[in-house]
Amino acid sequence: MKNPLKEGQKSLFKSFSSLFEEQELLAKVIEFFPYPIQIFSLDGTARLINKAALEMIGIRSIESHVGKYNVFKDPIVRKLGAMEQIRQVLSGKTVYITDFNAPYKDMIRYYNVEDRDIQSINSDITCFPLKNSDGAVEYFAAVFIFKRIYRGKEEIGRGRQYIETHWQEPFNADETAKAACLSKAHFTKLFKKHTGVTPYEYYINYKISKLKEHLLDLNLSIAQAFALCNMEYNSHSARLFKQKVGLSPSEFRKMPK
Repeated sequence: MKNPLKEGQKSLFKSFSSLFEEQELLAKVIEFFPYPIQIFSLDGTARLINKAALEMIGIRSIESHVGKYNVFKDPIVRKLGAMEQIRQVLSGKTVYITDFNAPYKDMIRYYNVEDRDIQSINSDITCFPLKNSDGAVEYFAAVFIFKRIYRGKEEIGRGRQYIETHWQEPFNADETAKAACLSKAHFTKLFKKHTGVTPYEYYINYKISKLKEHLLDLNLSIAQAFALCNMEYNSHSARLFKQKVGLSPSEFRKMPK
């Protein structure tokens, strides 16, 4: 049974190959192609990239990439085990790489890409040879179809929901990270990147917001308001409240409503 995706990719490969001898037209097609595409010389050096590659991958400029980036020296390609697949294109084969999941922090580390709010990019990549009139491979192309740009917002949402559900309990960093399905270190780093505060700071801020609501209930004593938030009313907790709100609990209660 034929694979519709691969059949479409083969059709795309044939279209590009037919344009190879008309290099000026090929360059225009690549420039306005809606998906990221790169052209490489046989040693793996990038020779041409299009606008979509700059914008979607986050490459800062053509000058920082073309003539400098080499796919055969790419540590991410090597780490993900795709190097030998890509090398097959040198023998004239069209290569299909599926679910290439590149961590964006590694892309920032190894390449001159912008530091975006992205965790990883999952894509399917088609690499195919570009042959001259004699049938010899002269260059090869790589077309990227982005399947998912992972930003980590879903995991952060689960972590926030856990904190807001368990705010009356003592803070548990391990359980919060577990609720987000991440390691504690990764979750803490990702949470602060998205919210500007650590999970613990978010927990304290949420707890203080609930305490403020209870302090506005004049039927409760200040100690009772603290108790409803599972906090003991003492010098430490009063100092924490003032640090966060700018007023002592009694001063906050006296504010005009």
